[in-house]
Amino acid sequence: MRLLLLGAALAALISGPASAQSPDKILNASYDISRELFAKINEAYIAKNPGKTVDQSHAGSSKQARAILEGLDADVVTFNQVTDIDALVKGGAVSDDWQSEFANNASPYYSLPAFLVRAGNPKGIKNWDDLVRDDVKVVFPNPKTSGNARYTYLAATAYAKEKFNNDEEQVKAFVKKLFDNVPVFDTGGRAATTTFVERNIGDVLITFEAETRGIAKEFGEDKFDIVVPEVSVLAEFPVAIVDRVVDKRGSRDFAKSYLDFLYSPEGQKIIAENGNRVNDEAVSAEFKDQFPQVRLVKVEDVFGGWEKVQKEHFASGALLDEIYGDR
Repeated sequence: MRLLLLGAALAALISGPASAQSPDKILNASYDISRELFAKINEAYIAKNPGKTVDQSHAGSSKQARAILEGLDADVVTFNQVTDIDALVKGGAVSDDWQSEFANNASPYYSLPAFLVRAGNPKGIKNWDDLVRDDVKVVFPNPKTSGNARYTYLAATAYAKEKFNNDEEQVKAFVKKLFDNVPVFDTGGRAATTTFVERNIGDVLITFEAETRGIAKEFGEDKFDIVVPEVSVLAEFPVAIVDRVVDKRGSRDFAKSYLDFLYSPEGQKIIAENGNRVNDEAVSAEFKDQFPQVRLVKVEDVFGGWEKVQKEHFASGALLDEIYGDR
């Protein structure tokens, strides 16, 4: 009996503290162009939670999902596409009810594909139609590795569906011409920005509205113009706790606290200051004048939802492969 009690006491000593105490460091795996945003988010969060550390990993959203499935121990993900978190669900890394764990279907902010053009807009680019002209070169990353680029694909397709009254062949021809106008496909949004800004390639960069604002601010607002097309796709930025990792490391409470901060008034203000649109009504009203009106269509309404999009557009051999080819 004494041996059993001693064994129970030792087990409690070993397992108790490990399960009761979260580590003081977590890893946030995020999309490629979110570096500056999360540097500021992390600074503000740590100021409120001294002794904690949040490390960052940045790459194309789809590439990040694959890295986690291959062993990257990210405690949380802050992605730019629902399908990449769904891939983690299928891989057993994230629970299938992840969208119910945080508000707005686990999307603390949103944006849309927009255009960045050279100062003065010399090619007169105003809408998606202009991007398929023979005299226009377009820059955006590889949609096979970048969630950013997949939103570009979806926005262009949604526009073409309206323009051609859902004529499938005309829609495919429109999007193919857009792809043909891309001189180089980089793996992620930040590399595409470098191609456009520093290598001076292309007439227009398609990226999230937040990135267009950040580029203009960093490199000089006198060098670029931001063009928001009349219609674009609502780009949500889903977040999730990576259950497989937090359960192993005992970091669930830390991870949840960190993602909750994105929804707080302070977190929402930082997000808006970095060019993203937010759902907090008070913060949204404060920044209203900085965001032009645009008609945003939803993936669910135009394409039937993300599961259908993945099957019909992004799966191997699907429409994206038909248009994109072997590039």
